[in-house]
Amino acid sequence: MYQSPTPLHTLEDYLKYFFGYDSFRPGQRQIIEAALENRDLLAIMPTGGGKSLCFQLPALLKPGITVVVSPLIALMQDQVDALVDNGIGATFLNSSLDWDEVRSRTQAIFKGKIKLLYVAPERLLSERFLGFLDELANSIGINCFAIDEAHCVSDWGHDFRPEYRQLQLLRYRYPSVSFMALTATATNRVQGDIIQQLRLREPTIHVASFNRPNLYYEVIPKERRSYNQLLKKVRSFSGSGIIYCLSRRRVDDIAFRLSQDNIAALPYHAGIEDKTRSQNQTRFIRDDVQIIVATVAFGMGINKPDVRFVIHYDLPQNLERYYQESGRAGRDGEPAYCTLFYGGSDLGTINYLIDQKQDQNEQRIARQQLTQMLDYVEGTECRRTIQLSYFGEKFAGNCDNCDNCRNPKPIEDWTIEAQKFLSCVARCRERFGMTHIINVLRGSSNKKIAQNGHHLLSTYNIGKDRSVAEWKLLARSLLHQGLMAETNDGYRVLKLNKRSWEILRSQRSVQIAVPQQDKAADLALSSRSLEVELLTERLRRLRKQIADVQAVAPYVIFADSTLKVMAHNKPQSLEEFQQISGVTEYKLQQYGERFVSEIRAFCWQQTTPVMTPSSTQLITLQLYQQGLDVDAIATERGLKSRTIINHLSELLEMNQPIDLDCLVKPEHQQPIIQALEKIGDRSLTNLKEHLAHKYSYGEIQLVRGYWRRKRRESVS
Repeated sequence: MYQSPTPLHTLEDYLKYFFGYDSFRPGQRQIIEAALENRDLLAIMPTGGGKSLCFQLPALLKPGITVVVSPLIALMQDQVDALVDNGIGATFLNSSLDWDEVRSRTQAIFKGKIKLLYVAPERLLSERFLGFLDELANSIGINCFAIDEAHCVSDWGHDFRPEYRQLQLLRYRYPSVSFMALTATATNRVQGDIIQQLRLREPTIHVASFNRPNLYYEVIPKERRSYNQLLKKVRSFSGSGIIYCLSRRRVDDIAFRLSQDNIAALPYHAGIEDKTRSQNQTRFIRDDVQIIVATVAFGMGINKPDVRFVIHYDLPQNLERYYQESGRAGRDGEPAYCTLFYGGSDLGTINYLIDQKQDQNEQRIARQQLTQMLDYVEGTECRRTIQLSYFGEKFAGNCDNCDNCRNPKPIEDWTIEAQKFLSCVARCRERFGMTHIINVLRGSSNKKIAQNGHHLLSTYNIGKDRSVAEWKLLARSLLHQGLMAETNDGYRVLKLNKRSWEILRSQRSVQIAVPQQDKAADLALSSRSLEVELLTERLRRLRKQIADVQAVAPYVIFADSTLKVMAHNKPQSLEEFQQISGVTEYKLQQYGERFVSEIRAFCWQQTTPVMTPSSTQLITLQLYQQGLDVDAIATERGLKSRTIINHLSELLEMNQPIDLDCLVKPEHQQPIIQALEKIGDRSLTNLKEHLAHKYSYGEIQLVRGYWRRKRRESVS
């Protein structure tokens, strides 16, 4: 057992000492207690539920070493980095290491310096490594085999790996060693397969809820200028984010356009050269860029807990994939956002992909999955209710953390519109798709309409009063509610069914949920909350500096949640700093003085009268930090651009985090500074005249704010 300098009595004591946390997450304590009794375990906990701690803490409290089987090198590296930064003896052995490094790590293991050894299943089962394990078992002792991503053992799982099935060899070779199998998702069938294939003995089974209460889910109708929608949404978020697209070409396009709009983004897909793709992933993990734009190839094995948002720019093909991909947000338990853009054109793309499948049964299953995905995006009830029911879990009530619960869409009676639409389908002899029917209803002069004589139908031009988007909304709602059918032969022809005729005969009404226009983001934040955000961002920059020196991901130093508590509590002594959740004794010694000094400096600036921003200035600063320019901030706030210039110039004078180079070209700054030195700063008009009207009032005012701060600093 690892010994602490002071006697510890409870599991919570050890949790605080080794990991800095005051309490366990749901289910962790029960699993750890069973592990300490050397019971076999099967733990199914969603992403972000704290699976790793369930084998890491017992490893530190039991004699011997825990061998962790992990399928991905990147995942091993991340977990070992985090453990080492907590002062815990952990290492990995894999193909990325040279011989000297392997020998050095092996020596550390036999000297008893290592408590957790990470290894890939392929290496673990090699004859040479099994000999190493025999020697390890006889000298140091093996206390547990922790099988991470255990669903890989089952061919019914979504990521089957044949080498995982061979892990049962360990049970026969080391019969007295306990097994712990862990995974994020597993149906009842997969659970049974894991138990059987790993030969688990009367295992304690823990299945946590699939609900991720910290995630906010929303679906946004995709407009024609969808990139502008995306840009606005990205700018409304802070922190790291992932944007998923269906095609490689779209990934490259979105990443390029975001970069052009001064948002640090990189692409990731299978068409990028391996070295570049790996570099892009590393830069994202280490916060060198804010956003990774990716196909579904990205995400497996990424142990980045501080992803603050995941945006699906295109419709996912099924709900399970969406759950997994969106679930890469907020793994640290802090609030995160999952946004899905949904447009009718996405259906065409997905149906094309389904049509490429050779097996008819695979096509049928894929279309069922697509229907379930449409149930989610078009549904008007709680997003969690729809999502969790897919996994067989009941969730009742208002979650208050999805768009449908916070902003329920009004239900409107569209029976008359439905009768028009269905009548048009009937008069077109049920031989055409949605687009053609809408064109007939809206009186289009499309050649296809004239060729079929549909311009002569009584339904031609009777739907001119509704937009294309509204008719599509109705058509999708009719399909979703089973009030109309559609062929599944790849042509997507609309068909009437029994319920359709009931509507046409006025025997059934049609109610649909009508989305409202997005409202502007609520910016009525208190000065206190904005102050916390500013300090959090400042601490993030310090964390990034330290992480870069150590060549690790920033979250290895401190989690986002820990930084937020620091920013809220503002500890100004090492004693107060140690009380923060996430601060261990080891981290206190390593980083305490630097973070406390940064907090003290911030507090001093905020309490100095000349450096205290007003509430309205702080709101402008927040929008500026989201990447909005002067005009965009003015539009967002409903103010004049001149007012925003006033705010930014005053913020510059207060030494707030404003980059003057982004507002005024560097070559324009020096002449303005020279004019300020010569004639003073009292009159903007005099300065503009002195500069022969070469520069705008806004440029002069912004440089003046910067110059005033520099002059004050030089005097003091």
